[in-house]
Amino acid sequence: MAKLLIIDDEPNVCYSLRKTLQSESLEVVTAQSAKQGIAMTSEHQPDAVVLDVRLPDMCGLDAFDHIRKIDPRLPVIIITAHATTETAIEAMKLGAFEYLLKPLDLPQLRETVSKAIRVSHLSHVPAVFTQEETDNQNVDRIVGLSSPMQQVYKDIGRVALQDVNVLVLGESGTGKELVARAIYSHSHRSKKPFLAINCAAIPESLLESELFGHERGSFTNADRRRIGKFEQVDQGTVFLDEIGDMTLATQAKILRLLQDGRFERVGGNETIQTDVRVIAATNQDLDAAIVQGRFREDLYYRLKVYAIDLPPLRERKEDLPVLVEHFIAVFNRELQKNIRSVPPETMECLQQYHWPGNVRELQSAIKHAFVRASSEFITPDCLPESILSASKDYLPQENGIQASGRFDVVKRVHELIQAGKNDIYRHVHADLDRILLDEVLRMVDGNQVVASQRLGISRTTLRNKLAPYDDSEQSKESS
Repeated sequence: MAKLLIIDDEPNVCYSLRKTLQSESLEVVTAQSAKQGIAMTSEHQPDAVVLDVRLPDMCGLDAFDHIRKIDPRLPVIIITAHATTETAIEAMKLGAFEYLLKPLDLPQLRETVSKAIRVSHLSHVPAVFTQEETDNQNVDRIVGLSSPMQQVYKDIGRVALQDVNVLVLGESGTGKELVARAIYSHSHRSKKPFLAINCAAIPESLLESELFGHERGSFTNADRRRIGKFEQVDQGTVFLDEIGDMTLATQAKILRLLQDGRFERVGGNETIQTDVRVIAATNQDLDAAIVQGRFREDLYYRLKVYAIDLPPLRERKEDLPVLVEHFIAVFNRELQKNIRSVPPETMECLQQYHWPGNVRELQSAIKHAFVRASSEFITPDCLPESILSASKDYLPQENGIQASGRFDVVKRVHELIQAGKNDIYRHVHADLDRILLDEVLRMVDGNQVVASQRLGISRTTLRNKLAPYDDSEQSKESS
């Protein structure tokens, strides 16, 4: 269970916040002075802190400094009744997670606390390899014993202690964030903050402000200065997930940051110096994005000082048994069940499936099976229908679709080889994308927002994938 510490000298505020925020998954403890709050930070080791800047025995900034000395990775949310206070802004410069104004907007506070606890988990819970010996269950494991995964472990070991930028490449669901956290956990910056930002999940208009901050009045609704993540996480590590979805304007600022550690807040002239390690990840083909003018080549090489390629699950199916065993152990603890194993016929179903969603999809499938299981074993009928009905021999493809509506990839590869093609990988993936996107869009009545959600990709990525086909259709109509 996560734990939140609230430090505020007003008893009614502590009471109302505890009643509002406490739940089955969150324990809330309170302190009514800075000294008591500092002591409770050491005693209770909370996952996040809500700190009022006006306390009877100590300045809020001094209290924040003491808390940071106890644990520099601990997210601290500053609250204040004084909108113009410089104390909160200074605390943000020194690494506070967020500051909110009183009277508090409770839904906003609840969301901010949830984000802070997530950040605390990323910083404090180590990501370890399967073969690392530890009895600590409070770890997130990268699971796999196959040759491709052994190479990933070697890559992490080589680069973790080298203070260089890393680019993690892999399909959605392969575990790119876990790899980034493993690099962080084994690095010299492991006692400093770690922050993950999904570039595809934040609207394009807000991402630059989120990363670099903004000055008051720099755009509509910018009613106060905001300190950006790169400024907050000074000396720490920033993980930029789905960096391929970032706009060219923001890419330019990231490039400058990587070159000399400097940037300006949106709407500001002050040059900020910061020292952060950047680990980036994407499921996109950045080489193709460069050719299409969607990604800066100079930024690509700045990020790709060292690259780690994560294999899709279909290319390391020998890891399925150990992955299933791992998820059974996780969900037995989480759901308080006693599932022993999967019979051979269930494992055969899992082995036959193509796993387009990779390890994330497998995790979801095992959890689904846990809910349906009525015995100590996961039988095939417990699995999702999509897995039961799949065939290992066929995949959707545009060219030469068989009467069954499915296509043999091997046959398509042979056709391309016989045609003398040298870019078979691109052709096959383009064929698969076309059929996949068309089918999903057909099933959701052409709604791209819903389609992107069902596909597990951002709307920007979906539009980029559809663009070549739209251009092709337009060319046909004009000819």
